[in-house]
Amino acid sequence: MKRVLSGMQPSGQLTLGNYIGALKNYVALQHTHDCYFMAVDLHAITVPQEPAALREQSEAVAALYIAAGIDPSKATVFLQSHVRQHAELGWLLTTLTYMGELERMTQFKDKAAGKESVGAGLFTYPSLMAADILLYNADLVPVGDDQKQHLELTRDLAQRFNQRYGDTFTIPEPYIPQVGARIMSLDDASKKMSKSSANQGSFIAMLDAPDVIRKKISRAVTDSGREVKFDPQNKPEVSNLISIYAQCSNKSIADIEAQYEGQGYGPFKKELAEQVVALLEPIQQRYQDIRKSGELHDILRQGAERASAEAENILRITKERMGFLVL
Repeated sequence: MKRVLSGMQPSGQLTLGNYIGALKNYVALQHTHDCYFMAVDLHAITVPQEPAALREQSEAVAALYIAAGIDPSKATVFLQSHVRQHAELGWLLTTLTYMGELERMTQFKDKAAGKESVGAGLFTYPSLMAADILLYNADLVPVGDDQKQHLELTRDLAQRFNQRYGDTFTIPEPYIPQVGARIMSLDDASKKMSKSSANQGSFIAMLDAPDVIRKKISRAVTDSGREVKFDPQNKPEVSNLISIYAQCSNKSIADIEAQYEGQGYGPFKKELAEQVVALLEPIQQRYQDIRKSGELHDILRQGAERASAEAENILRITKERMGFLVL
C-alpha cells in the first residue's frame, strides 16, 4: 500500500471545513493506504500559544480524529512532539534549505505582515514540515491550496538530498480530493474557513453545540436576491452554503437547487443547519466518550511507538549518509 502522511495544527478548534476538506478523506484513505495522521503541535508554537490551551487542543485534535472515524488499528495516530525524530530531521533539512526558498513562502508573508517582530520558527517551519513527510517516506500528502508551496519545497529538498548523498527519500506527490477540498468562511466566501479566525461566526467548530450551529448559519452572509443557485462566480456566498449542504447531506447540488426552487434563503438555511447538526452530533458524542474513557493517551502512546520505530530507521540512514558518526 502507498503511504499517506498528514497532520493538523492544534492551534484552535477544528472546523466543519477541516472535517469536510480533510478528515472525511483521512477516514476513506485508511482503508486503502498505510496512513500516518498526527497533531502537529511543534508547528503550532511558531506563534505564541498558552500552555494549557495547547495541551487541551492537542488532545482535542487527536480525539476528533478518532471520533470522526479514524481507526487506530488501521492508521497510526500520534502527536508530532512525541516523536523526537521530527525535530532532529527538521534541523538537518533546515541546513539544506536556502533562504530564498523560505522567503518566497506566501504563508510566512501573510502571517508576518504588519508585525514588528516575527519568530525564526515561523520562517523555517517549512523545513520541519518537509521532515514530517520525508521521515516516513510518504508517497502521498493530502494538501490544500495553501500548502502546495510547502510540498513543492519538500520535493525539492528530497531531490537535493538524494542528489548530494544518494537515494534516500521518496519524492512525495500531492493528494488533492476532487470534492470537499475547500469550504469557505461564513462571513466572507473569498476566504477559507479558518479555525484561527478572530470572528467566531465565520466558522463552525466541530464541537459547537447545536444551537450555536443554528445561530451561526442563520447569520451566515448570503448574496443579494433570494435564489438558491450554485454559481460561485456571481453568488459565492450561497454557493459556499450549497457546497456545505451537499457535503453534509450527500445530496447533489442539482437536487438541492431543485428542492429550494422559489423558497428563498430562509428555509434553505434552516434546513442546512439541521443537516450540519445531524452530521456533527454523533461525532461529538463519540468525542465525549473518548475523552471520558481515558483511552486517548493509550492510543497516542501506541501511535508514537509505531511512528518512532519507522522514523528512527529513516533518520539513522539520513545521518549516516550525511557523515555523522552513528553508534
